[in-house]
Amino acid sequence: MSNNKNTCTCESCEFYGYDDDYGDYICNVALDEDEMADFLNKNTNSCPYYRFYDEYKSVRKQN
Repeated sequence: MSNNKNTCTCESCEFYGYDDDYGDYICNVALDEDEMADFLNKNTNSCPYYRFYDEYKSVRKQN
């Protein structure tokens, strides 16, 4: 998956993680009221906060 905002999915985002309280995966970005309404109504083509999660980023820094 590329870092193109038009092709982003929540599952590959840095901010997407499991929440024990909800027992499900959630987005950890704090959206304001308007952004949340757009997100829930699917009025956005992509998330402006999307960042590709690269679990090997720190390993490359060590080498």
